[in-house]
Amino acid sequence: TVMFVKLHNYHWYVTGEQFFTLHAKFEELYNEAASHLDALAERLLALGGKPVATLSDALAVASVKEARGGESAREMVQAVVDDFSNMVKELKTGMELAASSRDDTTGDLFLSILSSLEKHIWQLRAYLG
Repeated sequence: TVMFVKLHNYHWYVTGEQFFTLHAKFEELYNEAASHLDALAERLLALGGKPVATLSDALAVASVKEARGGESAREMVQAVVDDFSNMVKELKTGMELAASSRDDTTGDLFLSILSSLEKHIWQLRAYLG
C-alpha cells in the first residue's frame, strides 16, 4: 500500500527531461502494484487472515517508507530500486515460510511477484547507468 502511494507520488511529481519516460513507467509500476496488492490481500483472506486496509496501519507495518517529496527523478528511480530490492528479500523469506508450511499457492504468488520485481530492478538499474 505504501509503495502504491509512493509510486503515485513519483508519477505525479517527476520532472525533467526524462518526464515522459518516468511518468509512464511509474504509472505502469503503480498499476502492477495494485494488482499485486489485491492478490496478496485476497490470498490472506482465503487463509483466514486480515489484510491491512488503512493508510495509518500500512505505514505502521511497512518496510517501505513514504516519499519525502521533492526528490529528483534520479532519486525517485533509486528509491524504487532500493524498495524493490528490499521487497525481494522479504518475498524470499515469505517463500521459505510458505514452503515450510507446504503452502505452494502462497509460495507461487510470492515467486510471481518476486520475478516481476527483479525484472524492474534490472531495468531501473540500467536506466540509472
